[in-house]
Amino acid sequence: MLSSDFRVLGLEDIRATLGEPEGPSIQKITDRLDENCLRFLAHSPFATLATADAEGRCDSSPRGDYPGFVRALDDRTIVIPDRLGNKIADSMRNIADNGHAALLCFVPGMIETLRINGRAVVTDDPTLLRALEQDHSVPDLAIVVHVEQVYLHCGRALLRGGLWDADMQDLATQVPTSGQIWASTSGWDSAVGDVIDDAMSGAYRALY
Repeated sequence: MLSSDFRVLGLEDIRATLGEPEGPSIQKITDRLDENCLRFLAHSPFATLATADAEGRCDSSPRGDYPGFVRALDDRTIVIPDRLGNKIADSMRNIADNGHAALLCFVPGMIETLRINGRAVVTDDPTLLRALEQDHSVPDLAIVVHVEQVYLHCGRALLRGGLWDADMQDLATQVPTSGQIWASTSGWDSAVGDVIDDAMSGAYRALY
């Protein structure tokens, strides 16, 4: 089915269904990182980074590292090191085109998440990159975000999804391996998937 098969709602229609946000939901939104937000970031080892290209096509990328890897340079500026990856660079290409980014930051075991939206640039500033060294590895690039909007998001989604429930990890056994998915989407024989899985198990030993 296509999106055009469904009735498309405008903002007025959406508001007619949902109503307006209550005061506290608006009042919690700020344009800077206060002490509590800084503490949240210092304990966060994982975030998703959302960007869009000049045409508005969107991308969301997982980012993970030691807690505090999304580093606050001040209460209006954060930096994200670019660690070892696939070199496709969707996020950085989008930032070069569009100049905006959004982060959703997680702390394991905490159901609330921290949302950060702002203007972004990619940099190779050597002083900044040296400050982001991890395990004797200095990143080649980093993403700097000028914070425009920050707020804590409620935990209903994580509660509904049971993200931190230990028994939910059993779901992974019901999903094809990364090699099998990779082989299928690339049109390769399933045996190639086993080779990919073996290769990736070795590749994952190098994180930096």
